[in-house]
Amino acid sequence: MPILPAEPDCYPDAFLLDDDVVQRTWWLMYTKSRQEKQLMRHLRTIGVSHYAPQIANRRRSPAGRIRVTYQPLFRNYVFVCGDDDEARYQAVCTGCILQASKIDDVEPFVTDLRQIFNLIQMDVPLAVESRIEPGQTIRVKSGAFAGYEGTVLRRTQETHLLVSVRFMEQGVSVKLDDCQLEVIG
Repeated sequence: MPILPAEPDCYPDAFLLDDDVVQRTWWLMYTKSRQEKQLMRHLRTIGVSHYAPQIANRRRSPAGRIRVTYQPLFRNYVFVCGDDDEARYQAVCTGCILQASKIDDVEPFVTDLRQIFNLIQMDVPLAVESRIEPGQTIRVKSGAFAGYEGTVLRRTQETHLLVSVRFMEQGVSVKLDDCQLEVIG
């Protein structure tokens, strides 16, 4: 299977640099697994502004050739921008979305996105870093376990945590994404 070239991760090009983007409504779209690029293709087709930063991932093949793929910096997330609920509706209708959340504090959010956009334009190597470490007490923010508290046991992959949740004098461990958790204290 051929490796595809980089696709646009911002539509329209560099719209994040516009001054009026802070006054618009932003939505955080949580996509189905590996559907970020598919969602962005749909959004470009229907003319909905969006941003999902992508970074180059360079790996050596078994034959020794360097392969470059372009992966989302934030897996399963696409940031959609619009003037009303129509942008959210159009994104949800693509069938790629599991959850849509409105972003309330837009100004610092856009500032952060602009910084990421500029770093990617400078071709600086980037990787997502989580501040949640084993041993920390956390609360689950979203999903089926929303509101539960527990302790991080270990990191099993880049973004997965094994969390111990206690109830009824017993415990269970659950595999969760770190984006679903918040540190307590």
